[in-house]
Amino acid sequence: MKAVVMAGGEGTRLRPMTSSMPKPLLPVANRPIMEHVLRLLKRHGLSETVVTVQFLASLVKNYFGDGEELGMELTYANEEKPLGTAGSVKNAEEALKDDAFLVISGDALTDFDLTDLIRFHKEKGALVTVCLTRVPNPLEFGITIVDEAGKVERFLEKPTWGQVFSDTVNTGIYVMEPEVFDYVEADVSVDWSGDVFPQLMKEGKPIYGYIAEGYWEDVGTHESYVKAQADVLEGKVDVDLDGFEISPGVWVAEGAEVHPDAVLRGPLYIGDYAKIEAGVELREHTVVGSNVVVKSGAFLHRAVVHDNVYIGQHSNLRGCVIGKNTDIMRAARIEDGAVIGDECLVGEESIVQGNVRVYPFKTIEAGAFVNTSVIWESRGQAHLFGARGVSGILNVEITPELAVRLAGAYATTLKKGATVTTARDHSRGARALKRAVISALQASAIDVRDLENVPLPVARQQTARGSAGGIMIRTTPGVPDSVDIMFFDERGADLSQAGQRKLDRVFARQEYRRAFPGEIGDLHFPASVFDSYTGSLLRNLDVTGIADSGLKVVVDASNGSAGLVLPSLLGRLGVDALTINPGLDESRPTETSDSRRSGLVRLGEIVASARAAFGVRFDPVGERLSLVDERGRIIEDDRALLVMLDLVAAERRSGRVALPVTTTRIAEQVAAYHGTQVEWTTTSPDDLTRVGREESTIFGGDGRGGFIIPEFSSVFDGAAAFVRLIGLVARTQLTLSQIDARIPRAHVLRRDLATPWAVKGLVMRRVVEAAGDRFVDTTDGVRVVEADGRWVMVLPDPAEAVTHLWAEGPDDDSAQALLDEWSAVVDSAGH
Repeated sequence: MKAVVMAGGEGTRLRPMTSSMPKPLLPVANRPIMEHVLRLLKRHGLSETVVTVQFLASLVKNYFGDGEELGMELTYANEEKPLGTAGSVKNAEEALKDDAFLVISGDALTDFDLTDLIRFHKEKGALVTVCLTRVPNPLEFGITIVDEAGKVERFLEKPTWGQVFSDTVNTGIYVMEPEVFDYVEADVSVDWSGDVFPQLMKEGKPIYGYIAEGYWEDVGTHESYVKAQADVLEGKVDVDLDGFEISPGVWVAEGAEVHPDAVLRGPLYIGDYAKIEAGVELREHTVVGSNVVVKSGAFLHRAVVHDNVYIGQHSNLRGCVIGKNTDIMRAARIEDGAVIGDECLVGEESIVQGNVRVYPFKTIEAGAFVNTSVIWESRGQAHLFGARGVSGILNVEITPELAVRLAGAYATTLKKGATVTTARDHSRGARALKRAVISALQASAIDVRDLENVPLPVARQQTARGSAGGIMIRTTPGVPDSVDIMFFDERGADLSQAGQRKLDRVFARQEYRRAFPGEIGDLHFPASVFDSYTGSLLRNLDVTGIADSGLKVVVDASNGSAGLVLPSLLGRLGVDALTINPGLDESRPTETSDSRRSGLVRLGEIVASARAAFGVRFDPVGERLSLVDERGRIIEDDRALLVMLDLVAAERRSGRVALPVTTTRIAEQVAAYHGTQVEWTTTSPDDLTRVGREESTIFGGDGRGGFIIPEFSSVFDGAAAFVRLIGLVARTQLTLSQIDARIPRAHVLRRDLATPWAVKGLVMRRVVEAAGDRFVDTTDGVRVVEADGRWVMVLPDPAEAVTHLWAEGPDDDSAQALLDEWSAVVDSAGH
């Protein structure tokens, strides 16, 4: 049988290590990862191998040649352009078309029993066998589910935490029959798990999953690269090491000189012809490459040093990676997580802070303090975006420098000369940061339309009028010392997951585009933004009956930017409105849940004494809305969703309503009663927005004060919800308390459980297993439905080490019992 080794990837996440070296050539314990892979193939009798190459292909060919040194026969299939995982194997079809073959990645470290994998494939008579393994964090990989016989039932590529229903992932190792080529188009980019496998499954072809025991590490990030070295040294993976074990765990290769007065604490590895002087201390998990010189007094711990590096006296290297041909001068310090590229010079007594990336061919001057990367690990999250854009403490995590780099990265993802709309809330911090953002955008050849201080829905609506995107800076809701930098797409909706990943990548590489002097962008301030917003609102929403209804309403602007829109809106609606708290308060750009509650109580008192039809309270950025009925009673947010749903559905009588899966199923009864349908979405606002854009959608909401009024826009908009509500109440002639009274009570309870990151995938697998024969819905997380209609939902949090649970029953006690039962399942997996 032949094998195919995929060695074409760029390894962009590993830059700067892969800036001048293809990822398969990165050394692990002083041997390229791909060499470990080839040796594994040879051990299992797969010595005829085709290598698919693309990025820096000549370096791979020059290193391995025809494979004679390894006792193998290597041939190469060159890709002119990236063809995807399946396309690049198709490119080598000529060499593989006669018999079954094995596909393996050239940049994953593993010691799986390939002989047993091939035996399993043949026994099952499979067309494709996918090699699977269990991992603690399945986010970066494709998840796969198999039945008892090993047949594959489902694939999901790079899931979000809400989609994690297993910890069994696709390792990218496959055994295939040549007929599989019939399903791969030539010369176009095709992926196995994204394109080919779903087609095969649709046609009922035999695809099996083999769950492998043993070691597998996809060396895709700096952390996994350093971990792979440690695992090899610890003996966790069965690979060959060159050299002699001179004491337990201390490996020294041929020709290396180690002074007897050097302190060696294994496991560690010293490459051939390296020179370790007296007084050097090498601590565990350190790998020293070939021809490296380590001068006296130097200290290395968990450091990975590539070939031909000079390490000066008294220098201190911890948990870092040093590229080949680099010189580290006397008393330099390189901290945990830093990566120095190839052929750099790090001057005397300089300090390179943790997680900093230094690209190849750079010089760091003597005594310099380099700290250009900002660390985002504080929220257990290795990437920028949280639930509300990029968030953090003002001037600690979110600094003007960071805002400039983020805006530069965002500009780099857009075309030169594009327009971006910028906006902010009424806080001083947002004002200062927005100025930094604007200058970075202009310097990157982007024209800027600055709206200054506007409600969030206005910023979204204005962005959608001909901008390539938008940036809004606001205070994090409920956290006065933090800010959110929110990015919008050309429709004014939050940037998609793919857009976020793209921005993340450009930001991480720090490869920003800058404009030539003649290309610097313009800055202009559009006039009468509020008039055009309210005009558009009143044109698109049904306002018949409002002016004649004689309705009186109380509107609380909560000292936020919603108050800026109200004067022109209420005037043109022709409704008798009493506005309270209209002024902007810079010192209070957000509100705590306590201040929000007391504001609602006060609003209720005013509504009751003024004999108004109802009261509404906006959040400080005008995105969300809370309701008080005519008696002055607060209608809780989850209840307000049902009231609005009942009003909209009763008037429209058909269409779909977008609601997150955590909403009470009573919403289904309300919708069905009026001839409408519920479309369940994930808990992510992007998903609600996506359904909100669809033709047949008549309403959407999240049960936390966010309402989508599709006639006007597909995003949460407090003012639009307010206008829609007045129209509905004016036309139905019912009070809010009458509507509330006719809707059954819901009993949905929620609980949050602490769950370490490492067991999140395991927790979700346990939940699916515990569900047994019950109906399981994996729209978001896992929702298990009992025969009597009670349900529980388990959802891992994307940003924190927490799992959320919701349960609904006919009464609070049964919902509570359900929560207790499933909390025990989640807890048992976490311990």
